[in-house]
Amino acid sequence: MKSNNKKYCTIVALIWAACVILFFFVYMLVLEPQRREKKNIANQLAEHKQAYDSAVKAAEEETQAHLTSQVAGLQKRMSDFVVASGDSSNLTFDISETAGQHRIESFSIKSQSGRDSPGGTEFNYISEHRFDVTFAAGLDQFAGFINALERHHPVLLVDTFLITRADRPDQGHKAKLNLTALVGRQKGN
Repeated sequence: MKSNNKKYCTIVALIWAACVILFFFVYMLVLEPQRREKKNIANQLAEHKQAYDSAVKAAEEETQAHLTSQVAGLQKRMSDFVVASGDSSNLTFDISETAGQHRIESFSIKSQSGRDSPGGTEFNYISEHRFDVTFAAGLDQFAGFINALERHHPVLLVDTFLITRADRPDQGHKAKLNLTALVGRQKGN
């Protein structure tokens, strides 16, 4: 009787082990790939639903008005840094006038040909206009002049400057500046 029970328990255990192994393979080969596919489809659905909601929201007049005001603000902010192409000829006069206001001596300015791509990258709508400026001034006048140039509207960027000490105390120190202004190109170019 003990041997019959032992055989019976062994057979039941083997059947259970075979069922567990079979269930494991069915799970790995059939159920797990379906679960992953369901998760991927759910993620895609969420992305498409978010895109749809964004499109519906973008079609609303309130959102369009908000985006229009944001674009106008960004264009105004850009005008603080970029000169219109027609106004770039006035920059030499503006720099000379600023030098006169700060009583700069021996002032000279030379315009260089601008590079098309600031920083070595390509910009379709912006180019550089460069200036070499030389003058003589005291340190206070130099600092005031640099400050005025950097607060100029639109902004003038001081790339480099070099100051050479004056030979005599009654003379101003010799200075050389390299300035850059960003110029917006006309859309047709």
